[in-house]
Amino acid sequence: QVQLVESGGGLVQPGGSLRLSCAASGKIFIIAGMNWYRQAPGKQRELVATISSGGMTNYADSVKGRFIISRDNAENTMYLQMNSLKPEDTAVYYCYALARLTSGSKWYYYWGQGTQVTVST
Repeated sequence: QVQLVESGGGLVQPGGSLRLSCAASGKIFIIAGMNWYRQAPGKQRELVATISSGGMTNYADSVKGRFIISRDNAENTMYLQMNSLKPEDTAVYYCYALARLTSGSKWYYYWGQGTQVTVST
């Protein structure tokens, strides 16, 4: 089993920055893609950013140029540096990982429990 734990959320003023972390633990053979999603009240969960095991990244148009996704494969940890935050970035942020538990196992996806980010004066 793989556990994903997010941290780093909180309250920040518009224009401010936060850095989210997602730490994966458990019996992990390899983690492929890792993603950040977010869900605002009354809205569907949306994809924010993705990063492959090789470091290739993609971003939602709404966060391009403001957010940076990164990962440390040795530590099984992913990050989201969020700059120039706007009130519309307010949401619960979730991490997602696609992983294998052994060299011969299937790929399984896992979700974290989420961390609240609130951008407000």
